[in-house]
Amino acid sequence: MRVLLSTMGSRGDVEPMAALAVRLREFGAEVRMCAPPDCAERMAEIGVPLVPVGRPVRPLMHESAPSAAELPRRAAELITAQFDAVAVAARGCDVLVATGMMPVAARSVAEKLGIRYVYASYCPITLPSPHHPPAPFPGRPFPPGVTDNRALWDLDTQSMNALFGLAPHRASIGLPPVDNARDHVFTDRPWLAADAVLGPWQEPADLDVVQTGAWTLPDERPLPAGVEAFLAAGTPPVYVGFGSVRAPEGVARVAIEAIRALGRRVLVAHGWAELALIDDRDDCFTVGEVNQQALFGRVAAVVHHGGAGTTTTAARAGAPQVVVPQAVDQPYWAGRVAALGIGAAHDGPTPTVESLSAALATTLTPATRARATAVAGTIRTDGAAVAATLLFDAAGRERPPVSA
Repeated sequence: MRVLLSTMGSRGDVEPMAALAVRLREFGAEVRMCAPPDCAERMAEIGVPLVPVGRPVRPLMHESAPSAAELPRRAAELITAQFDAVAVAARGCDVLVATGMMPVAARSVAEKLGIRYVYASYCPITLPSPHHPPAPFPGRPFPPGVTDNRALWDLDTQSMNALFGLAPHRASIGLPPVDNARDHVFTDRPWLAADAVLGPWQEPADLDVVQTGAWTLPDERPLPAGVEAFLAAGTPPVYVGFGSVRAPEGVARVAIEAIRALGRRVLVAHGWAELALIDDRDDCFTVGEVNQQALFGRVAAVVHHGGAGTTTTAARAGAPQVVVPQAVDQPYWAGRVAALGIGAAHDGPTPTVESLSAALATTLTPATRARATAVAGTIRTDGAAVAATLLFDAAGRERPPVSA
């Protein structure tokens, strides 16, 4: 079986697809990836050929969010880039799996080639449901006063159709127009690549959602010697990192001062925001790309932006969390962390020393640590294998048995 995995976005969008790619290859599939050029090094690490699409994502993280007036132009560029790259990458494939920010070309290309298509989401609130409103989208506010979830999803449909109209591109490859671009991309049976404890899908709903669990890979990399030395030199530190998002201005200083005020040491992750230390005191240390699975089990708490991957990794490690959500699905994950009692949800994207100290005071308690430890034992690790098995079952192919 030959599979194309297609996504757009940052490391958080690419890494789950990398996990699925590895599992598919273990089952004997041929896999290639269509994704932004930023992930070339990661694809080389796992031995998956990359067909790059669009511009590098990392520089975009340092730009201002597009205005409502700029969104149509950005969307048009995205659609054109996807159609060009995905059409090339999908040749000879049997299955196309798409994730990320509105992979509008993927289903049309799959339809043209007559191959199986699957759309997967990493978070429940990105899929239409009467139980929740659409995830907020930069530059696209909803009218004030609308509170009914179905009405908000109807507005989301209109907005997505306006941004991602497919008629010209589908016509260019000999396909008829579609009335609803968003639902065309999602299909009526999307997959949900999120842990059922952290991000459960609520029934009843209009979609027949298949929840596979989060797509993750075991990380066997040792921690750098400097990190090991810092961990051994004192009490467990509080980790601070914002992954591949654009962090609030001055957040490193705010976090360090808040954590120091509680008598704790600090481990700061540079991330794409390039966070740095504020002085040369020995109670702080910085890390770059690191094995979070190994690290999070050895810290007092994890302060982060609320990406699906970081939230899941911290939960699996039993690390209490403070989530400072920035955009899109991150407020949802912050709310889930608080609801499960495994940490605190910061109110808003821009913390102060006082607000972060208050969130940490809630998180750095024995009760929160005990609850985080208990929840860790319920987080499944086989989501990528479940998804790979489903793909092979749908294709009628034999594959190795999968352990639970």
